[in-house]
Amino acid sequence: MIRSFTGNTRRDALRLLAALPLALAARPSDAALPSLAFGELYSKFGVLGLEFSEKVKSLAGREITIKGFMAPPLKAEAAFFVLTEIPMSLCPFCSSDADWPDNIVVVYLGEKQTFVQPSQAIEARGILEFGSWTDPETGFVSLLRLRDADYASV
Repeated sequence: MIRSFTGNTRRDALRLLAALPLALAARPSDAALPSLAFGELYSKFGVLGLEFSEKVKSLAGREITIKGFMAPPLKAEAAFFVLTEIPMSLCPFCSSDADWPDNIVVVYLGEKQTFVQPSQAIEARGILEFGSWTDPETGFVSLLRLRDADYASV
């Protein structure tokens, strides 16, 4: 027998409403997360190089989303990939942060995922970090990173 909502007691309705915030707090939906676009990463390029935007600084340490394209990984079993603003046929690997392109973000995966074709648009989701950092395993230098990230095709 199917009961309509009007057949439920007020106590049942209150119990459902009380449980709702717990269910939503488990993991915020993508719509609730702040998003970042490639055009919002830097505020200017000066004599000291790229300067991070106020938006990047304010979102550091928070989970965000960003859309782009996966550059071909350096190796198939890599735990990270480079997210680019436009599709690329080669990975824009940088030897230092001095020649860091202004349209890439390194994405460190929380769990392994199957890589996608460079022409496939994706949305990455993870904890935003900024500032020069060298991966001790690979020597890869980055200025912007997503940690504990995942992604999905869009």
